[in-house]
Amino acid sequence: MPDELSFERAAWRIGRIMMVIGLLGTLVALIARGWQWGAGFLLGSAISGLNFHWLYKLVAALGTGDPPRHRGVVLGFRYLILGAGAYVILRLSRISLMAVLAGVFVLTAALFVEVIFEIVYARK
Repeated sequence: MPDELSFERAAWRIGRIMMVIGLLGTLVALIARGWQWGAGFLLGSAISGLNFHWLYKLVAALGTGDPPRHRGVVLGFRYLILGAGAYVILRLSRISLMAVLAGVFVLTAALFVEVIFEIVYARK
């Protein structure tokens, strides 16, 4: 039985939790507020997922003691890249800014779920 509290297992769970929250949130936003909110939440969730991917790669590389040199510039400017991309998309479309901002917090929600899982699992 693999260690459920390991870094790899936790990262895998967080990724799956993010997908579930992102899809459910997109569906709820689509039904409740229309396509502008659904698309916005989906875009925010995608930005959150990309940010998680970059952070995972960085932490995994630091764990091996060999940080990726060729990605340092991209990692350093990831928020600038995400912000510029979101600005252009939002200025050229009717996607809801509030829905995008809500979607960006999918990673935060997934981390809360993971913390609760680890607290419950650690008691066993």
